[in-house]
Amino acid sequence: MLKEFKEFAMRGNVLDMAIGIIIGAAFGRIVSSVVNDIIMLPIGLILGHVDFSNLFLNLSGTHYDSLADAKKAGAAVISYGAFLNTVIDFLIVALVVFLLVKQVNRMMKPQPAPAPPPTKQCPYCMSEGIATQATRCPHCTAELKAA
Repeated sequence: MLKEFKEFAMRGNVLDMAIGIIIGAAFGRIVSSVVNDIIMLPIGLILGHVDFSNLFLNLSGTHYDSLADAKKAGAAVISYGAFLNTVIDFLIVALVVFLLVKQVNRMMKPQPAPAPPPTKQCPYCMSEGIATQATRCPHCTAELKAA
């Protein structure tokens, strides 16, 4: 059973998938950093110095100055700012994956099939697709003239 597991784990597809997941997780962290540290700051400035990660809806009825204060007090909150950041993360990742797949598909256009080798027709049984070097018809065994 251990041998079977090793064979399964060492297949190319499994290793490719594992590498893809590791790179995808690292890429996700990079995109999160880009969204939180670069993109959301100018958007927040344009919208009047709003920090999206600190936007929340307090359900407890007590006023809290920040999301951290509300969470520290154990208040019930809906962190819709964090949700907005996550949605923007997803949209950026989806766009990058779309562009990547589009470029890979463009680079891997199907190559035209090679031309079939030249063939001839048997003058006796009219069979087609006989190799030009053939001296006998594979269907009726008649002797053919050499090409």
